[in-house]
Amino acid sequence: MTFHGRISVWLKCRGAWHRWLNQQHLLSPGRPCLSALPTRPIVDMSYSRHFMDFQGSSIPTSMKKLVVTKLNSNFREAVALRHDAPVPLPGDGDLLVRNRFVGINASDINYSAGRYDISVKPPFDVGFEGIGEVVALGLSASAKYTVGQSVAYIGSGAFAEYKVVPAKEAIPVPSMKPEFLTLLVSGATAYISLKKLGELSEGKTVLVTAAAGGTGQFAVQLSKNAKCHVIGTCSSDEKCAFLKSIGCDRPINYKTENVAAVLKNEYPKGVDVVYESVGGEMYDLAINSLAIKGRLIIIGFISGYQTLTGFSQSHTEMLPAKLLKKISQHPRFLLKPLLF
Repeated sequence: MTFHGRISVWLKCRGAWHRWLNQQHLLSPGRPCLSALPTRPIVDMSYSRHFMDFQGSSIPTSMKKLVVTKLNSNFREAVALRHDAPVPLPGDGDLLVRNRFVGINASDINYSAGRYDISVKPPFDVGFEGIGEVVALGLSASAKYTVGQSVAYIGSGAFAEYKVVPAKEAIPVPSMKPEFLTLLVSGATAYISLKKLGELSEGKTVLVTAAAGGTGQFAVQLSKNAKCHVIGTCSSDEKCAFLKSIGCDRPINYKTENVAAVLKNEYPKGVDVVYESVGGEMYDLAINSLAIKGRLIIIGFISGYQTLTGFSQSHTEMLPAKLLKKISQHPRFLLKPLLF
């Protein structure tokens, strides 16, 4: 594969070439010495494993990827599959990652509907997280990463066969297991939001809505790890059994039990922390269940993601009065600004 532009003009003189060789030798003592290679005014890096497919085959020039072609809360109608998208080239501090697994999140619906940034117009890439192997990398990035190394990342455009990832934002992982994906958007959302906003401590009561979901199950386990009493809502007996298996003290199947009645009868003093991601009626139940000086953490409202109103919530007229009465903490949480 031939590399053009910024990749092919990194090293332009003999002095810079040898300084780079000495630096690489110090950084990686086991790396073969390259000082015998001829000096070139413009260095063609295509001979190097740093810029070749780790299995020995050349990196293709085109790839498949999903692209949002029109704003729509119906994800299938919003996106199209491109078969001839150009494979991007990594810059000096970048990695080119061949995706092996990508994460599907409820937030993909909001993103494809244009709700996160109204200034972004189609077409644009989609997908928030992935895991794969490094198949090419920039010169600076080679100080920390190598071709063939497994990495995970959070960044828009993950629904593609290849993705350029800034080395400073990549996360080295021990192997290419899809389980590591759960630690990214879902795990990080639960951990950071509860740590920064939850003020969890032993003996507190925590209500997690959609507790068997990707983020909810992390919130359950993190709350239990803080020695809290955890209540979790879900939609089936199978999910209730799963919640019990990860430590949830009181799973509630909202299809067979009255959530409001359970909370009122079993927790008459209210709950200290609500971890809310559903919205709508569940959002109202969460507010009503808060104890005095309770904390309401909102990470989403999935019940409205596929509606025309989207982020607009219903039944909000009484919300300020309810929160003022309980002197609650009512933070909303977005993950990306806190990561990089």
